[in-house]
Amino acid sequence: MATNLEIIPINEWLDCKEHPLVISGPCSAENEEQVISTAIQLAQINNVKVYRAGLWKPRTRPNYFEGVGSKGLAWLQRVKEETNLKVAVEVAKPSHIEKCLAHGIDILWIGARTVVNPFSVQEIAEALKGVDIPVMVKNPINPDLTLWMGALERVNKSGIKKLVAVHRGFYSLNQSKYRNPPMWEIPIELKRLVPNIPIIVDPSHICGNKELLLDISQKAMDLEMDGLMIESHIKPWAALSDAKQQIEPKNLKLLLENLVIREMSGTKEFENKLTSYRNQIDEIDDELLDILGRRLKIVDEIGQYKNEHKITILQLKRWSYIIEDRLKKGLKHNLDRDFLQKLLELMHAESLRIQTEIMNKNPEN
Repeated sequence: MATNLEIIPINEWLDCKEHPLVISGPCSAENEEQVISTAIQLAQINNVKVYRAGLWKPRTRPNYFEGVGSKGLAWLQRVKEETNLKVAVEVAKPSHIEKCLAHGIDILWIGARTVVNPFSVQEIAEALKGVDIPVMVKNPINPDLTLWMGALERVNKSGIKKLVAVHRGFYSLNQSKYRNPPMWEIPIELKRLVPNIPIIVDPSHICGNKELLLDISQKAMDLEMDGLMIESHIKPWAALSDAKQQIEPKNLKLLLENLVIREMSGTKEFENKLTSYRNQIDEIDDELLDILGRRLKIVDEIGQYKNEHKITILQLKRWSYIIEDRLKKGLKHNLDRDFLQKLLELMHAESLRIQTEIMNKNPEN
């Protein structure tokens, strides 16, 4: 269900004439020299407007580096003074917010591990009441759009109007070349449901590998996302956390120079041609919906027939045949195998639901 949050556009509270807006800095602030040296180099890159650094690191196990904590706030104050960059810090509880505000931190962000817990988000939202500060909300680790939207709504309800969503990918059991597969359909759906929400993409956490950063950054631009959050470290090979996904500032500059920034709209001739293509898609979609409706009507009749003859709903032999036959036919039409598999599974799940409903309505049969 679409919703309009009360949000002030980024360009009204942050000087970001260049596109894309880039937020960069180390995964973790480790020492003052590392923080300042990285910031000075990043400040030379036009697109970089915000310097990020983790101070409190939520780690899975206690023996890993958990951040320098509050003492890093003074280092970020120096970054502001020496580079004029805005500074951003992850917060996970009200005490973090209090310390950040006391040290003039410009932007806060709520991390993926915190967003999974509505209780934690609500505590943070309560602590933000009466505070005028931009807040970025990362998606939860698990692919749950409702949970992400809920966190954004809680923060917005507390009075925060300078609000940004950060897409950092999602945990998946499926094998992938990405640390956190992007599952682009989820941020796209967020954009549809909350049209005025700016979305920043975090290629570092999506990729988990610096070699993949350019591809994901380009995809983000092609999908009209509002900016990028890319981790950068003066010596990434020596980083105390997430060394593989961080790049040197000079390599960030090179990455941004290699991005292709496309126009959001074209000439009148282009728009007319695009409209023609879209009209064709609309017509085909109408046909697809008609065919799908007819298919499900037959499924309903099959369910009634099975129920009358006391036959079980799931017929594995038939289902195996459908998978094998439809995949073979679909591949001949150059359709993607994974797409076909998901489509068939969705249709099968709906068929089972319809037939189960019939059985439940007529238990005497």
